This record gives sequence, structure tokens and C-alpha cells, in this order.
Amino acid sequence: MNYRHAFHAGNHADVLKHAALLALCDALVAKPAPLFALDTHAGRGLYYLDAAQAKRTGEAAGGIEAIDRLQPGTAPAPLRAYVDAISACRQVHGPMAYPGSPWLLAHALRAQDRIACCELQPEEADALKASVGADPRVAVHARDGYTAMHALLPPRVGNERFGRGLVLIDPPFEAQLEEFTTAFRALRDALERWPQGTYALWYPIKQRRALQRTYRSMATMPAKSVLVAELLVRPDDSPLRMNGSGLMLLNAPWRFDERLRELVSALAKILGEPTGASWRVEWLKAAD
Repeated sequence: MNYRHAFHAGNHADVLKHAALLALCDALVAKPAPLFALDTHAGRGLYYLDAAQAKRTGEAAGGIEAIDRLQPGTAPAPLRAYVDAISACRQVHGPMAYPGSPWLLAHALRAQDRIACCELQPEEADALKASVGADPRVAVHARDGYTAMHALLPPRVGNERFGRGLVLIDPPFEAQLEEFTTAFRALRDALERWPQGTYALWYPIKQRRALQRTYRSMATMPAKSVLVAELLVRPDDSPLRMNGSGLMLLNAPWRFDERLRELVSALAKILGEPTGASWRVEWLKAAD
């Protein structure tokens, strides 16, 4: 695998994924019981937008830099937690820093919660340990995230078992259909082992029509509910580029679709190109 997220940090897909992740954490911490969070493809945990990789692609210009261009204090209400998290990261790591999902999980969760972050690439895993490994709530695993799902679920840390929590699956999708097959297999296994967990799978969108069979597979997941949220920043008329991205949420918190609609619609207005931007938040399988 040759994927390195440093080339794509802060792009429109990151903004959707990370803003939704923070909203999900906020919904889950509304209850006092401890949470367990597993980040299966964690990356470095912290990126810099002035690094050579990010400057080479310039993808942040259509993502976090569009958020940065908003006048101070004018971010729409659904985005304020995300904007505040970026600000908190930059207060510590400098104005060009951009947090990955491990950093955001550590920021959003509480002292009683526990976080496991997996990264297979040795250099990335070392950087991940440097960025979040000192946090006593966080365990960094230099291993494949899918096998970690089988090994770590249902979650237990020491003598403590966790009944609640979330799993974020954010794979590179270097081979899209094969990645879906692998992810769905891991999710079905995880749901057998930890059926009450909340699961979020990020995926890229080039042409939505190519995903119709995938959507049907999503709807058959053995979860209580299946919710999808998608943001296209331009028409999905080319298979040669990522035109948008989506999140599949299994066992989403109660009424979370309402929060996502507000969030994704706000992002579409800020990140969408002048013509062709679109979004949707839909239940593929509603809870009984």
C-alpha cells in the first residue's frame, strides 16, 4: 500500500469526515457511561498544510482553507465544534496544523473514555505515537485495522468492559470495490461480536451510479439502522477524480440524521463548486 494521507490532509473529504466525527462524539458523550473508540486507519494523527506533500496537491484549498476563509465567528452553528477543534489544535501546534481523526477523538472524548488507533505503515505509526501516544487514554497499535477489529471487539481495557462506543473505518480505497468487500466483511464480523457499537465507514465517490450495488449491500448490514451522508462538491461525471465522499453509519444515535442534515447542507454551501454540488442524508435501513 502506497497511500499517504499527508497529500490529502484537510481536503473536502476530511472536512466532512471530521466534522461528522465530532458531531457523533458529541451525541455519544451525552450519556455518562464510558466509551471505547477504535480508529482502524489512523494515519499520522497530525498534519501540516505547509508540508511538501500537502502543497504538492493543494487539496486543502477546497476543504479546510475554505472554512478558514470564513469571517471569525461566522461559521454556521453545525460547524462550530469543528472550527473550535481546529483552533484548539493550532493553538498548540501552530497555524498550519491540521488534526487527523486520532487527535480529534482525543479532543472530543472524556477522561473515562478509551481510544485505540491502528496504523499499519511503520513511519506513519511512529508519527502517530508521537502525536497522540502520550495521552494515557490512547493506545497506538502498529497493525492492520481490519484484523484489529476482530481482536479488539468487544472492547475491554484491563478489567473494564465497554458497552458503548464507536469504530471509525477510514481506509485508503486504492481499489474501491475490493475495499468495500473487505470493509463489509469486517463490519459483519464486528456486529456479531459487538452489536451495540456505532460504526462509521468513510468512502470516496467518483460516480455515484457505480455504487448502486454497494448501496444495496449497505442496506443489508445486520445493524439496527443504516444511515448514509454524502457530499458532492461537483458533478459526479468523471471516474478519474474524487468528486465527493460519504459516510455509512451503523447504529447511529437517536435523531442523528437531523444533525447530519444541518451539517452536510452547511458544508455544501461552503465547499461546493458554483455548479453541480449536491448532498444527501438518507436512511437505507431505519431503526424499528
